[in-house]
Amino acid sequence: MIPQAFLQELLNRVDIVEVVGRYVQLKKGGANFMGLCPFHNEKSPSFTVSPTKQFYHCFGCGAHGTAIGFLMEHAGLGFVEAVEDLARSAGLSVPRETPVGGAPAAAQQRQQTLGLVDVMTRASDYYRRQLRSAMPAIEYLKGRGLTGEIAAHFGLGYAPDGWQNLEAAFSDYRDDQLMEAGLVIESEKGERDGGSKRRYDRFRDRIMFPIRNTKGQVIAFGGRVLGAGEPKYLNSPETPLFSKGSELYGLFEARGGIREAGYALVVEGYMDVVALAQLGFPNAVATLGTACTPMHVQKLLRQTETVVFSFDGDAAGRRAARRALEACLPHADDNRSLKFLFLPTQHDPDSFVREYGTEAFAAEVAKAMPLSQFLISEVIAGKEMHQPEGRARALFEAKPMLQALPANALRGQILQALADRVGSSLEEVASLCELAAARRPGPWDKAPAKREKRRVVGTAHRALQNLLMYPSIGNDLTADETKLLQGVNYHAEIFEEVVQHCRDMGGEADFRFMSDRLRASPNSASYEDIFREILSFDENARDLLLFDPQDEAQVERREEQIRLRLAEVRSAIRKMHYDGLCEALEAIFKQGGLSPDELRRAAALSRERDELKRQLASAGTGGTSG
Repeated sequence: MIPQAFLQELLNRVDIVEVVGRYVQLKKGGANFMGLCPFHNEKSPSFTVSPTKQFYHCFGCGAHGTAIGFLMEHAGLGFVEAVEDLARSAGLSVPRETPVGGAPAAAQQRQQTLGLVDVMTRASDYYRRQLRSAMPAIEYLKGRGLTGEIAAHFGLGYAPDGWQNLEAAFSDYRDDQLMEAGLVIESEKGERDGGSKRRYDRFRDRIMFPIRNTKGQVIAFGGRVLGAGEPKYLNSPETPLFSKGSELYGLFEARGGIREAGYALVVEGYMDVVALAQLGFPNAVATLGTACTPMHVQKLLRQTETVVFSFDGDAAGRRAARRALEACLPHADDNRSLKFLFLPTQHDPDSFVREYGTEAFAAEVAKAMPLSQFLISEVIAGKEMHQPEGRARALFEAKPMLQALPANALRGQILQALADRVGSSLEEVASLCELAAARRPGPWDKAPAKREKRRVVGTAHRALQNLLMYPSIGNDLTADETKLLQGVNYHAEIFEEVVQHCRDMGGEADFRFMSDRLRASPNSASYEDIFREILSFDENARDLLLFDPQDEAQVERREEQIRLRLAEVRSAIRKMHYDGLCEALEAIFKQGGLSPDELRRAAALSRERDELKRQLASAGTGGTSG
């Protein structure tokens, strides 16, 4: 857990205008800065950044937050990643636990990372300069229909033919960082005179595609050979900066396109991504010569709730799609759409768009196969479904995939559809697939999938609104009040999470920090409407954002608001508890033929309800019918 005091110090040190200004063109407008919102498509600026509040807010779509929240929302970083990124820019070290014995200290790791990023940046600059005079490479790119503008946008370059061209980019060609970054290779045999091993460039005579992380830093390269040669594409090796199983080519460049299009398009190659961006699909990304992994899917779902995977229609494409399907299963929540597009065998996305046009390709995307349909088609493919053995084989193949799915409505629908195909009941298929058994946690469990928005209304809504506006209230609730709040029907998980964050923040609890913390929550959709409501309609929102602890008048106003809101929350807890007692009594009496124990329980609940009713009446809350 990162101390709240450190977060406060960090946000006091960084300039949100500078942070947002890296990604959005801002212009001064009075006390604030204005720009086009990066979170929705607009022509007139409604996005404002306040240097005094250290807060951004869009009056069009409601996006809001601190510098931490902006990096989470725009760059797709996790909470800790965003804090670390800002801390580095401010020259601060994020407080951490003592590292495990034998592990390098955090400061040492950061220093190594920064050194390798600098090496990769210098190499990328060198390759870009080389492209300007490499006519065969330029002609190749022109032959693929690419313009100079799109090549510059993706930072394309050229690695000249020859063994040690990078000597021109680095003063010390034998620097160990060149090896660690994967830019050079050392031969297994030493020099004939017994000296050091011979070193040479990994990439030679190749078009260079820089691979960036979500911060825009170059962390690896993909190189496409010119003319004949193997391998056709060569990637950087695994390094401290780069892991193929968790990075996607073009994600940094595609973030705006993904938000505007409303979906991410996953294709198979670097050139597809670059060509599609030029042809009107700037929302395309690609895996890096490896199968799609749960980490890839997780990164995409930080950007959008809809992902379309595009594959060739041949056997290899089908195998790649099957692996992508398996990677998607743990993330298949009810509010997400994961689809699979299969183009004709002779086409990739680039060639399809050039032959049939953007509208035709967009129509193919719209008709992409949903995950449910693809899963069922895969498990029954090649099976003799008219025979018991074929149906049994289909269920055997479906079992691990069904177990990987979250226990939600989508899984229930897939179960029903599969039961219909194999001629069994839903209960029988669920039993055969052992769906009641706990699923073993996998690497995807580190970041829970977002849950469907659950509307919080009435008394619970007002209580939640007060806790979000004034999180310090959570520290003033008694143990009994907290227990009752966390036991509220339908919203227990939400209240438990909010109260826990209030407690974690302690005396530094603040609306702005609550917004950032809950942005990373799997229940974030349930909070977002309330945050926007507060910023748009609550008369105290201005005080929340402009609060100055040195201003006695503001401190007095806030303390008064906290007293009033705490009283409201306590009253709401009693009212929700009263409603819960009424529901419990109703459920007991609906049973009929009650046992002596059940009658005694009903009597106890009735006495508790009546006492609460008197308390509510004396407090003037009303609404206690029943």
